Amino acid sequence: MFLHGGLFHLLFNMLALWMFGVDLERLWGTRFFMRFYFITGTGAALTTLVMSLLPFGFAEALYASVTVGASGAIYGLLVAFAMMYPHRPIYLYMLFPIPARVFVLIIGAISFLSSVGEPRGGVAHATHLGGLIVGYLYLAGRRGQAVSSVRSQWLRWRMSRLRKRFEVHDGGRKGPGGPWVH
Repeated sequence: MFLHGGLFHLLFNMLALWMFGVDLERLWGTRFFMRFYFITGTGAALTTLVMSLLPFGFAEALYASVTVGASGAIYGLLVAFAMMYPHRPIYLYMLFPIPARVFVLIIGAISFLSSVGEPRGGVAHATHLGGLIVGYLYLAGRRGQAVSSVRSQWLRWRMSRLRKRFEVHDGGRKGPGGPWVH
């Protein structure tokens, strides 16, 4: 995570670290921020190693690319930024303002499609994708969001269905119990 493939690689990684890392460090504190940064960088590298062992097609793409730099950890910071500040605008190509969550979905899709496609340009797209996935899983696991979000939405849906069954309706007849039908 501390070596880079050239001056522009270093500059763009450090620019992204400054742009997205400052707000996250202020929100989380330095200790948690550093832990998150190293976990996503290490997780991105391990993702690359695991994918290089897979038998179908990924190995050639990974061997054709150079895995160097902090890009996996930067992609982890991007997904954290989108989770913490989902509506904050990010200028795509410095022209189009889009919400951070949409921006991360776009670059995640690009990384996924590039990692399963032909190896081009010597970029380790699987490492970028690994940084996104590890960053999301780490934050979702800490907040318990991964399981509890799906479970709470399912319970909300189920409760609304049950409420419809037990609503009180006017039955239209008068009797000893009143005009209500359950």
